[in-house]
Amino acid sequence: MLNEMTRIFLAIASSLGGLSVALGAFASHALKEKLTERALEIWKTGTQYQMYHALALILVALLLTRTENPDPLLNTSGIAFIIGIALFSGSLYTLSLTGIKWLGAIAPLGGLAFIIGWGCLAISALGFE
Repeated sequence: MLNEMTRIFLAIASSLGGLSVALGAFASHALKEKLTERALEIWKTGTQYQMYHALALILVALLLTRTENPDPLLNTSGIAFIIGIALFSGSLYTLSLTGIKWLGAIAPLGGLAFIIGWGCLAISALGFE
């Protein structure tokens, strides 16, 4: 039986993974003629990192099912991945569409959230508390 966080993470990860595919296709078809090559590259980076971290979130959800008392760092890792996607990919999508340069300053905060997520996952795997 799946616990509540596992269900939430799986649902969010699946949604974010599917959305990544949809956003990639949208850029390839609807935005191809409307955005510059650089803006399309930025958009592509957003979709790639969104997919990578949707898959990482699925990994976290699966790891949560391996024990009755999962490490709280796994929850922290999953939450950090979600925040990272919102900040990193979200800012890149918005930057691509609007050209507002200061939005690029938000992406490193998302990157930091990704690093925190991976760090928490590593610490959990090593069994440190």
